[in-house]
Amino acid sequence: MTPPTTSVAPSAVASESYRQPLPWHFHRVVQALNALGTLWIVALMLLINTDVLGRNLLGAPVRGVTELVSLSIVGIVFLQLADTLHSGRITRADVLLQGLQRTRPVLAAVLHAAFHLVGAVLMATILWAAWPSLWESIQMREYVGAIGDFTAPVWPVRVLMLVGLAATLVTFVLLALADLRRAMARRTA
Repeated sequence: MTPPTTSVAPSAVASESYRQPLPWHFHRVVQALNALGTLWIVALMLLINTDVLGRNLLGAPVRGVTELVSLSIVGIVFLQLADTLHSGRITRADVLLQGLQRTRPVLAAVLHAAFHLVGAVLMATILWAAWPSLWESIQMREYVGAIGDFTAPVWPVRVLMLVGLAATLVTFVLLALADLRRAMARRTA
């Protein structure tokens, strides 16, 4: 019987760019945003189950569940985006980078840095474009729902979007800097 061979999984090779240590305070912020999103999901599940039970057992649905769920999905996504990026769970195509990581690790690190810088520019662009929508939402008192039945303001979710975008922008920049440091270290080694 031959001993099993050990090999590094392709995703482990590609994920070297992720899970880099973030500055302590910022890491706590990213974790707190992720935890808030998770708690929000639990609250939504309780609300939806309460609505279902109220409809079926008591004939009395909870007002505004549909509106709250539609607003919440957006808020949750942006709250958890920075941690998703930092932990390497963001959707990306790694086929090229996995091969380069094994054969040309400096080039792979530089390409990771380029990916992260493009992501930072994208987050900055979205952040810049989202500011006017926030102010407009506050000024016109935008809401979802129907007056007399249920209404909820939209601006708190827009604020959470901006917070999540800002945290993701900073995470992209920090990951790009870590990639560039890794590329320089491998180049001198």
